[in-house]
Amino acid sequence: MSTATNEGRGSLIGGVPGGTPSAAHALLPSAEPVQLVDPDGRSHSDQRYPLPDGGRLLGAYGRLITGRRINDQANALVRQGRLAVYPSSHGQEACQVAAAVVLGEEDWLFPTYRDTVAVITRGVDPLEVLTLLRGDWHAGYDPYEHRVATQATPLATQLLHAVGVAHAAKLRGESTVVLAMCGDGATSEGDFHEALNFAAVFHVPVVFFIQNNEFAISVPLKNQTVAPSLAHKAIGYGMPGERVDGNDLAALLAVLGAAVDRARDGGGPSLVEAHTYRMQAHTNADDATRYRSTDDVERWVPKDPIVRMRAYLRTLDLLTEEGEQSLADEADAVAATIRKGLNTEVQVNPAELFEYVYTEKTSQLREQAALLREELARDADADAAAASGAAGDSTEGDQR
Repeated sequence: MSTATNEGRGSLIGGVPGGTPSAAHALLPSAEPVQLVDPDGRSHSDQRYPLPDGGRLLGAYGRLITGRRINDQANALVRQGRLAVYPSSHGQEACQVAAAVVLGEEDWLFPTYRDTVAVITRGVDPLEVLTLLRGDWHAGYDPYEHRVATQATPLATQLLHAVGVAHAAKLRGESTVVLAMCGDGATSEGDFHEALNFAAVFHVPVVFFIQNNEFAISVPLKNQTVAPSLAHKAIGYGMPGERVDGNDLAALLAVLGAAVDRARDGGGPSLVEAHTYRMQAHTNADDATRYRSTDDVERWVPKDPIVRMRAYLRTLDLLTEEGEQSLADEADAVAATIRKGLNTEVQVNPAELFEYVYTEKTSQLREQAALLREELARDADADAAAASGAAGDSTEGDQR
């Protein structure tokens, strides 16, 4: 590896020359996840992370309400057969909202398949976001319009792409920051480690955001790693790690905001682990009762991010009954748009099966496309003949 990538930094740990033990210690996450508002809605001071102001929290709270409504509506549409699959983020909406709102317009978000609410919060049309989960062949939205990469189903592949975008931005001299999301299961993938190593070596402006919701489908965290926390993995690559209460919207905004600011100011990459919980099944195809009990889920109910932030905003007299109803009405309007859009039948063009597999079609694809065209033509001729026969029989009957 060329030492040119480290020019001007010397032997660094976390940007501190010399790689001393004290410098290494500075990379370690806090002993407990950062929490600014507890489950009862009480605020706590933290010298490192100031509590966001009430106006910002109120605006983000509205996004929480909409996010929960989107999750509920999408789950209903799965049961109605209007969506093929939906990986719910119910209970994780604070992570979703914070990831989107801490970014500037020129920044990039790289989501996972579970981060639908984050993508919508970023400004992408809900119907376009849900196109992929409906079962279409394309992602549904233009990644460049809102600087949101397409949702990734393979674990951790998007992290490498995010690092590439961040590296390109640095080479161009841009102030762009990239926030790359993943789950705890993704940290067991090789792509996760390659992405962190590249990001650290090339000192690129990327924030890795792990939503640790305790399960990789049915595999609990304890069966994936024996590290003290997932955030501790950051020190192995020479970047700071931090832990945060993933159901505390205020703490998420503060911690992720600080990481984004650090990256934009040339501080390089960092890793943030949010401790949260997947309240519903992995997807509609999963039976969560086979690997966890109802009591386990119930223990997380009092930690709900919406209940917590609502209680805090009420203590500040920033949220009234009328205001709450207004936010609920706005969320219902989004759900109605989704419901109406996904209840519209899609006009399917079977020829698209062969159009975007390769830049130039292979001989096998051309042969298959021709067979399909012939079959569709035969069906069309048969339908036309049947329709003509039915019309003839009707005319004959009229004459008699």
